[in-house]
Amino acid sequence: MAVSPAAERSRRDRTVLLTVTCLGQFMVLLDNTIVGAALPDMQHRLHTQLTGLQWIVDAYVLLVAMLLLSGGVFADRFGRKRVYLTGVAVFTAASVACSLAPSAGWLIAGRVLQGVGAAALSPASLALLVAAHPAPRERVRAIGLWAGLSGIGLAAGPVAGGVLTEAFGWPAIFLVNVPIGVVLLLAGLRILKETRNPNAPAIDVPGTVLSVVGVGALTYSLIEGGARGWTSPAVLASSTAAVILLAAFVAVEARRRAPMLPLRLFRQRLFTVSNTAMVVVGFALMGSSFFFSQFFVYVQGSSILRAGLQTLPTTLAMVIVSPYAGRLAARYGFRTVVTVGLAVAGPGLLALGTVDANTGYGNVWWRLTVVGVGFALTMSPLTGAAIQAVDPQEGGLASGISSTTRQIGAVLGVAVLGAVVRARQADGASFASGLHCAFVVAGALTLATAVLTGLWLGRSKPAEDPAARHRSTAPNPATTSNDAPTKSR
Repeated sequence: MAVSPAAERSRRDRTVLLTVTCLGQFMVLLDNTIVGAALPDMQHRLHTQLTGLQWIVDAYVLLVAMLLLSGGVFADRFGRKRVYLTGVAVFTAASVACSLAPSAGWLIAGRVLQGVGAAALSPASLALLVAAHPAPRERVRAIGLWAGLSGIGLAAGPVAGGVLTEAFGWPAIFLVNVPIGVVLLLAGLRILKETRNPNAPAIDVPGTVLSVVGVGALTYSLIEGGARGWTSPAVLASSTAAVILLAAFVAVEARRRAPMLPLRLFRQRLFTVSNTAMVVVGFALMGSSFFFSQFFVYVQGSSILRAGLQTLPTTLAMVIVSPYAGRLAARYGFRTVVTVGLAVAGPGLLALGTVDANTGYGNVWWRLTVVGVGFALTMSPLTGAAIQAVDPQEGGLASGISSTTRQIGAVLGVAVLGAVVRARQADGASFASGLHCAFVVAGALTLATAVLTGLWLGRSKPAEDPAARHRSTAPNPATTSNDAPTKSR
């Protein structure tokens, strides 16, 4: 059957839109892993210590974590194309600023701006894709391609970071974003169509501000505590401020009609346990991978390029295994797959705690692979469990919260495990010994969480939304089994 010109044009437009949105998300995910390969060069050229490296990573992750939910609301209210292109512009400009940074302080400021841009373009890219594919089957396929193609950025990061840093120095890892950003802006202005949701909730400004400042104060106390001393006035003040601000955040969210984080969702055990486990996944994965390149460079004496290649097994395993995690969860249930994944990743991290300068790479790569496989089995099922625990109309919100909790865990992982390393060094131990302790802490926490999910990641009745009582009460054909994903009969 011949395809009409209009149908062919529509298909071509959707293909281009998919490419543009995937490339934007690719750029965001690339920055999650490409920086790790350049940390040793940053430390050398910027004359910074471990604390500075932690801030270079956490400044970006913190802003993404705290603004991700608000970014989605902004896109719905003010236009997904507008927010997406604004995010791309901010991210690209911030990348240029990072590459020109003369000191660690300026680089951290640039990373903050990068985080703001990423928090805008990431949810907007997915919203644009969903709006362009109204048919359920096409939408699922498009989202799968979006996740798979953009996820290549995770695997490309260590290799690209090692190659660029070895050849041109650390500024090159940020300049690589510039041509991508320019292409996205030019193509997006011509191709993307503006869409918005007129019924989108109001932006929760108080909740957003309190969450950013509160978690920021907590991160400051954790990172600077190891450097300045846990009883220093600045650390004590930031710790106190964090407690007050986060308590105020909970109080404000409990009273707002349309909060960015509906606390009632946490009354459901499945939602609470899945997000708790997701915090630990972010903590252990990001916190440990922060040290991978540093281990190979400072402990085993590898070059930056070789270190980037040596860290590849973890991200490569995640890219390969992640697409199968959802299918396994559909067959065996969230609890089984998540618990197995954590039970695999935990020993992998503990095994990394036994490597030293004399351990051959043939006895290291499989440990990194085990860690990647284990965590790949957890992330998609944990998000699925969080979505199952809530009303179907709140699935997007649940998915956003799951991503946010993972990012919060990443912020805390870099801060806490960095503090563990500094504490060991303060006692006279070597950097390698500090890394051993950090990997052991991450592995032990991961195994403890495997016990938690094995016992408690079970069935949960969807949370009741008071406003939903006035919406349609048509029966939902989906049924929920013990801990398996919802299936239609």
